[in-house]
Amino acid sequence: MNERLFGTDGLRGRVNTYPLTPDMALRLGLAAGTVFRSDECRRKVIIGKDTRLSGYMFESALTAGLCAMGMDVYQVGPLPTPAIAFLTRNMRADFGVVISASHNPFHDNGIKFFDKEGFKLPDEMEDRMSALILDREHVWDYPVPEKVGRAYRIVDASGRYIVYLKSSFPQELKLDGLRVVIDCANGANYKVAPLALEELGAEVFRLGTSPDGLNINYQCGSLHPESMKARVREVRADVGLALDGDADRLIVCDEKGRLLDGDQILAVCAEDLMKKGRLRNNLLVGTVMSNMALEAFMKERGGRLLRTDVGDRYVIESMRRHDASLGGEQSGHLIFRDYSTTGDGLLAALQLLRIMRETGRPLSELAGRLKPYPQVLVNVRVTRKTPFEQCEKLMEIKKATEDTLGERGRVLLRYSGTENLCRVMVEGEDEEFVRRAAREIADTAARELR
Repeated sequence: MNERLFGTDGLRGRVNTYPLTPDMALRLGLAAGTVFRSDECRRKVIIGKDTRLSGYMFESALTAGLCAMGMDVYQVGPLPTPAIAFLTRNMRADFGVVISASHNPFHDNGIKFFDKEGFKLPDEMEDRMSALILDREHVWDYPVPEKVGRAYRIVDASGRYIVYLKSSFPQELKLDGLRVVIDCANGANYKVAPLALEELGAEVFRLGTSPDGLNINYQCGSLHPESMKARVREVRADVGLALDGDADRLIVCDEKGRLLDGDQILAVCAEDLMKKGRLRNNLLVGTVMSNMALEAFMKERGGRLLRTDVGDRYVIESMRRHDASLGGEQSGHLIFRDYSTTGDGLLAALQLLRIMRETGRPLSELAGRLKPYPQVLVNVRVTRKTPFEQCEKLMEIKKATEDTLGERGRVLLRYSGTENLCRVMVEGEDEEFVRRAAREIADTAARELR
């Protein structure tokens, strides 16, 4: 974890190892309560989580800290990250908290915040909380006993979220006759996702819907879509949908068993919105990882792709700044700003299913319009995150590769915001060269950054 505690997606780490310990969670609750507290009225906070075993202790520790500072806490149990963003707005809460490490294994966990409008907190607010947490000499300004907060359990939160999801789907459309495989990664959407699809009329085949606290993301979900692909072929489904542990990302499989990443889904949805005149400013927001083919796809249709740093928070910040209605990441974070303030895997799936229904075309035909360039990503475990420009040999091999690729390819180096990883990406038309170059650059990075 970095010095400021919070990474690109909140506070994250290994459970019961600093900084993901119960005492730190308690201090985080106290710090959040301090930052958000008001003398004028009692504050309200929504807390949700995924299905990790450790979620119980972090929920309790955060609740204790928040209540101690006079906050009223509304616990909703296991629900997707986008559901907490929605409920924070819908219930007029002052902020929302999600306990999840997204696509990471069960032994990791994390804590992230949403403001009252359902957007992730800006860095300066996270830094204010970090300063309070890390100052061991800080004396907490506890309220008087009668001002201590209460904790409540909201039992109908999942129903509210389903109604919200269905409101994004045209009233006149149904999914009758559509065969859908859904893999919920044994995560936060294990109940809601299949039920929402069934209520719209789909025949649903479930995978990853038996969480035990330890099997979240284990050989299932968006990072491991093999079982989904096999099930699509087995039952002759029209589409396969794979979510991650907190259900804010989506990977899709067409009826032929071919995987579609976030870029391909964005292409389908962007083209649909452009035809309807609903893609504001004809602008699609992606990231530096977005495939070059997506940029060309948008340009050919009179639109444009705007790139940001990796991380859905940066995508939504750019969408707000440039008034864009659609954005997302290759990893499957897809943001439909007319409906949501953050990535929502199931909402994105409903938009894709809507397009299939309205056009009457199979997904393989819809998604076949975008032909991604070969792109290879290699993750390198590092012990230090030295600025790349200070790594002479790494810069030399990067420049040599870029010179060979010219304008028909690119090289990207970046550090993960949540793990000690250097990510090496090479993209170009010659797949064999791309793979070889990515491996050589990754080997150089491993030597220089160990």
